[in-house]
Amino acid sequence: MIFNRETAQKTAELLLQINAIKLDPKNPFIWASGWKSPIYCDNRITLSYPEIRKFLKNEFAQNIEAKYGKPDVIAGVATGAIGIGLMVAEVLELPFVYVRPEPKKHGRQNQIEGQLEAGKSVLVIEDLISTGKSSLQAVEALKANGANVLGMAAIFTYGFEIADQNFKEAGIELMTLSNYSSLLESAVEKKYISESDLETLKEWRTNPSIWSPK
Repeated sequence: MIFNRETAQKTAELLLQINAIKLDPKNPFIWASGWKSPIYCDNRITLSYPEIRKFLKNEFAQNIEAKYGKPDVIAGVATGAIGIGLMVAEVLELPFVYVRPEPKKHGRQNQIEGQLEAGKSVLVIEDLISTGKSSLQAVEALKANGANVLGMAAIFTYGFEIADQNFKEAGIELMTLSNYSSLLESAVEKKYISESDLETLKEWRTNPSIWSPK
């Protein structure tokens, strides 16, 4: 679910402008999972653009506070959401931690980096949601350390049914600044893609694991 439509459209437009989201229906990208995809998203690029990262952190902060009030701690999912998560925590003047995919193999063997006391309310920041599996692993790590996870906020989601199902089963509310529908709307309006490309992108999202270009 998006925080609001205006934010979703603006976020999508900014991500397209800086090629954080690339659309190429005719020459698909290959994801780590092996899926062929007409879209590739790397929101870490936003960190290189001061005005865009300022927009994102402020939108996160305002919308999080309006929906959840002030949590005790902001947590970023490593590595993609460490930067933006820290900036959101700074705006809200809150402590920050980040969550690794798994505990370190050496030293203190931490999975959660930073100071997190049991019982604290935590809002998790993510940069991108695909299936939601890795994001929810971070949630489980936080819960295992006694955190009260209020929900998760992400920059962008592909809106896959499997992700919706995974978050529902985990009992975690996901809110995003933008989503796939808003992206397509902005891409057509700003002429990043044609109407035929639009149909291809809609078709891919229906069943991405078996999609291939025609």
